[in-house]
Amino acid sequence: MTDQPVTVADVVGLVEKHYPPRTAEGWDKVGLVCGSGDWPVTSVLFTIDITPEVVAEAIALEANLIVAHHPLLLRGVHGVDGAHPKGRMLLDMIQQGIACYAAHTNADVAPDGVCVALAEALGLSGLTQLDPRPVERLDQLVVFVPREHTDAVVAAVSAAGAGRVGAYDHCHFRVTGTGSFRPLEGANPFIGTTGEVEHVPEDRVELVLPRGRRAAVVAAMRAAHPYEEPAFHILELAPTDTAHGIGRIGELDAPLSAGEFAQRVADALPGTVTGVRLAGPADRPVRRVAVLAGAGDSHLDTARAAGVDAYVTSDLRHHPATEARAWAGAPVLIDAAHWAAEWPWLPVLSDIVGRALPEVDRHVSRLNTDAWTHRFDAQDGV
Repeated sequence: MTDQPVTVADVVGLVEKHYPPRTAEGWDKVGLVCGSGDWPVTSVLFTIDITPEVVAEAIALEANLIVAHHPLLLRGVHGVDGAHPKGRMLLDMIQQGIACYAAHTNADVAPDGVCVALAEALGLSGLTQLDPRPVERLDQLVVFVPREHTDAVVAAVSAAGAGRVGAYDHCHFRVTGTGSFRPLEGANPFIGTTGEVEHVPEDRVELVLPRGRRAAVVAAMRAAHPYEEPAFHILELAPTDTAHGIGRIGELDAPLSAGEFAQRVADALPGTVTGVRLAGPADRPVRRVAVLAGAGDSHLDTARAAGVDAYVTSDLRHHPATEARAWAGAPVLIDAAHWAAEWPWLPVLSDIVGRALPEVDRHVSRLNTDAWTHRFDAQDGV
């Protein structure tokens, strides 16, 4: 603990350390929704959705920050109009001094994120990615520069995209040595005399860069380097293992029937009026399971190809689910409410903030923000 008050930027920085915005899908709108990084934070409310009821809960709790999973402005508004539900919520939060932040698909793919929280809530172990996140391919630039020109070269290649590591830029390593060369006939040396061996104090400079920025970085290096022919090389770095990916696959300690496992899912998640639905034979043995918290019918084929016994997700539509079940050996499908399947992540996120910022009060919203509020079953058979 310090004497300095915790700010929105402190909490956001902590969340983004675990769930980097760069890992979000390109269409996503993660980050600060409203508020300012220098606003003080004494209390945080964690929620899946931002709804008027959640905003009212934050006001009642005197929370200074709402951390949500679903972005309020994913489908944005073009003005903050109090007659619009989103505009009204934004006005209420700003007037009450409540900042709002969203971590969405960047939290879905993380090793301590939404899908892992669901898998662990269901008792799965030995987790692997259902759909591994592509690893960014990296190069390493190694260039030799006269010492007095090193800063200029580093600045140029950094501006072109090299030297970026996480939330840091201009990241590089330099070590001083002696460069030697002999200009030949036709050369136009920056340093040295034609036909004579020259010895120059030089820095060996190393930076990483996305492979897609290779041409731009090399061009920037050449433009900033004083030599007619800079000495450099590019190394293609081997891909590193990553724990990021969409969905997870794991195993139960012991097989259950599909019906028993569906009941376990229902017992592990917050209750909703739609409950948990099973597609497939209730007596099928289930041991290997895929989960994808949130809407997951785009990964039905991926789950089947993985050879799992059951696939747990949300928002399954009639035609994709029916077609998926028609394949020989297809997994049973277990459909849970979208909000309920993602809710187990909130206590995980609260614990992350609590361990690093124990002076901040934390509240996990238990308001049911599932869209459906009532269910009616036929009293007489059709």
